[in-house]
Amino acid sequence: MKIEHIALWTDDIDRLAAFYARYFGARVGAPYRNPAKGFESRFLQFEEGARIELMRTATLAPTRAEPGEQRMGLTHLALATGSESEVDRLTRRLADDGFTVLDGPRRTGDGYYESVVLDPDGNRIEITA
Repeated sequence: MKIEHIALWTDDIDRLAAFYARYFGARVGAPYRNPAKGFESRFLQFEEGARIELMRTATLAPTRAEPGEQRMGLTHLALATGSESEVDRLTRRLADDGFTVLDGPRRTGDGYYESVVLDPDGNRIEITA
């Protein structure tokens, strides 16, 4: 068993796809559109096989949360860089480019080395070693 993909609603698929491609090396798939349902999406593929589906709708009004808000249900994505120095480098790069760093880099009580940043839609991203 494995998680095949997770999905995120967004108002701007291209902006979010560009963020994950630029900072996390995601390959951006072709757009899918279903005009009858007012739906479009794109898959992001990561090197180790995980995928994120970015989705936009014209027929629903997904509930909005404040950027970085803690909420019930899915609350963050953890993306592993492979090393503590890469966590440090990527966190600095994101901060320098104006993205919000909520925490870290630091070692957590359960042994992770991580930082927590917000993507352009305010989703929490844990950058881990």
